[in-house]
Amino acid sequence: MTDVIFRDAIRAELPAVIALLADDVLGKARDFTEVDDAYEKAFAEIDADPRNHLVVADAGGELLGCMQITYIPGLGRHGAERSLIESVRVRSDLRGRGLGREMMAWAIDQARQRGCALVQLTTDKTRADAHRFYRNLGFVASHEGMKLPL
Repeated sequence: MTDVIFRDAIRAELPAVIALLADDVLGKARDFTEVDDAYEKAFAEIDADPRNHLVVADAGGELLGCMQITYIPGLGRHGAERSLIESVRVRSDLRGRGLGREMMAWAIDQARQRGCALVQLTTDKTRADAHRFYRNLGFVASHEGMKLPL
């Protein structure tokens, strides 16, 4: 895609970002389409944390996609920092056109420039297309992820 920039989201874009999160088979069941106090609080905390970035794909002021990138310091791998990419979404009418690949390439490049030892992500086991997409980018399903809902 042309003329797309990747940058941190601003508060005024929060409604568009949560709409992207909810415009998804799994997102419909776990995200809302209206900004409420929980979204406001989460955005403020992400925005205030220098290790967290809510990134948007912007084409002339139009939001086409989003993702959250978190940089995690660690002792493992000889004190290496890692990049965690989550909540990757491309607007539904633009999926399959290469924007997701551009977003991920940009995020991986950011991690390299920062000196991260690896980039990691999780993806729901039911998302076969996402698994194929990430494998095509070079990601390897090397670990079994586990979650405990609270």
